[in-house]
Amino acid sequence: MSTITWGILGSAAIARICVIPAIQASRNGRVHAIASRSIDRAQELAAEHNIPHAYDDYEAVLADPAIDAVYIPLPNHLHHPWTLRALAAGKHVLCEKPLALNAAEAQAMADAAQAAQRLLMEGFMYRFHPRSQHIKQLIKAGDIGHLRLIKTAFTFNLSDPDNSRYRPEMGGGALMDTGCYGVSLARWLLDAEPIAVQAQAIYSDSGVDLTFVGTMHFEGGTLAVAEASLVSALQQTYTIVGSEGVIELPHDAFIPWEKEAVFTRRDVEAESGTLHRLPGADEYRLMAEHFADAVLGHTPLAFDPAESVRNMRVMDALAQAAAER
Repeated sequence: MSTITWGILGSAAIARICVIPAIQASRNGRVHAIASRSIDRAQELAAEHNIPHAYDDYEAVLADPAIDAVYIPLPNHLHHPWTLRALAAGKHVLCEKPLALNAAEAQAMADAAQAAQRLLMEGFMYRFHPRSQHIKQLIKAGDIGHLRLIKTAFTFNLSDPDNSRYRPEMGGGALMDTGCYGVSLARWLLDAEPIAVQAQAIYSDSGVDLTFVGTMHFEGGTLAVAEASLVSALQQTYTIVGSEGVIELPHDAFIPWEKEAVFTRRDVEAESGTLHRLPGADEYRLMAEHFADAVLGHTPLAFDPAESVRNMRVMDALAQAAAER
């Protein structure tokens, strides 16, 4: 077998705009079925993306024997239950980030994947982009020396008051939505876990963190600061400050789409740096192809559920630190 068949649980924008087109364009996968709460919506998306089957019941996707893997773009509070159901049905699972509401849920999902002997991966697509891979190699090679500071900012203005990101019972909030990228990036670049965290947040009347700033302290004297917001001007940046230089991504840091991907690298004393240009790439397609290769037994997962559990532990600690201030 050289390809896998996918089922999609839900019709979220991330699925419609990014992941379904990526799978359909991939070299080793195709979408076999999609389910939505509305059969009309499911049929519309099936027709738009050349998907053979449409259902109004997620269970119908899980019961379809032709499906090897499912992608779960549902609201955050549904990641845990539907991942468990998919694994129990014998499906491999690519779940949208954040994997779960907390580390306990993430651990239960990891345990279920191991028991079912199925793959489970969190959808941190940015790690598959060639620019991300290139920057990590520069860091690993010591190109900017010992890392002192990692600063990430992923903020935007969400105008829809009914969006699930504004509902605490659905796992909403800035930390869960975009702050998770900053946590993931720092841990990934450093290959380490923070030894201490601090955080502050501005909360809505319902208890959702509208703006969140978390600081992670790593051994060796490295700090990482993650900014996230649902009510701010658009930012999607990160800066990596080392003892010998700086790497800066002034925009499109996590979602560069398929246009040319750039970053700036400057020496420690320099006022300006060199602009590096890399070819564009669809990181969602690269993620889907990697996951399919892993399902086919061609490669191990780039990061396993245990990695996602560790990320959720840090997010839990940050959320608690902000709540206690």
